Amino acid sequence: MNSRELSFAQNRRRFLKGIGLGAALFTVPGAFAEALVRTPAQTEGPFYPDKLPLDTDNDLLILNNNITPAVGEVAWLNGRILDARGEPIRNALVEIWQCDNNGSYLHTKDNNKSKEDKNFQGFGRFLTGSSGEYVFRTIKPVPYPGRAPHIHMAVKLKGKKELVTQCYIKGFAGNEKDGVWKGIKDEKARSSVTVAFDPLHGSHAGELAAKFDVVMGLTAAA
Repeated sequence: MNSRELSFAQNRRRFLKGIGLGAALFTVPGAFAEALVRTPAQTEGPFYPDKLPLDTDNDLLILNNNITPAVGEVAWLNGRILDARGEPIRNALVEIWQCDNNGSYLHTKDNNKSKEDKNFQGFGRFLTGSSGEYVFRTIKPVPYPGRAPHIHMAVKLKGKKELVTQCYIKGFAGNEKDGVWKGIKDEKARSSVTVAFDPLHGSHAGELAAKFDVVMGLTAAA
């Protein structure tokens, strides 16, 4: 294990401890299926990377073997990929992509490339295990002209893209002016993709944590 991998592993253990993620959190599949809200599909947008970075792991703050981290508020995005019954989905490939702290995407046609943070990975992947859990270390999303802060997410099963959605910051005033967010007409569905970015308990570096569970419109056996 190299120094970067060791650092990320240590940070991940501290994160899991900080938000109290224990085994009990992942042992109640289906218990509250009747209360589940299917995660709404949203536009992929124009800026899914047209050329993937060499580094596509779940730590978006450090690119390859660089020692300089990306600029922005450090945020741990975590949750579970669940089926319509609340059962965790194993081997779901979760992808996220977002703009950097300057509002620039990892895309050749982004019109803000001159301000791109070269240390931000911009895209990451995570393969879920038996608990359906995923986790990413990234930055708190920022607004840019025409859009409220958001993180894009895609869930792939057996190589097929089953869902594309976005998550937003709970309490951000600009959400009401975002056409994509407002396009979700069902209030519960809209709330399901609007998550709190709260201070990470025990962090001395001002890190944040956001929990975003994704409910698919299929069963784990599909």
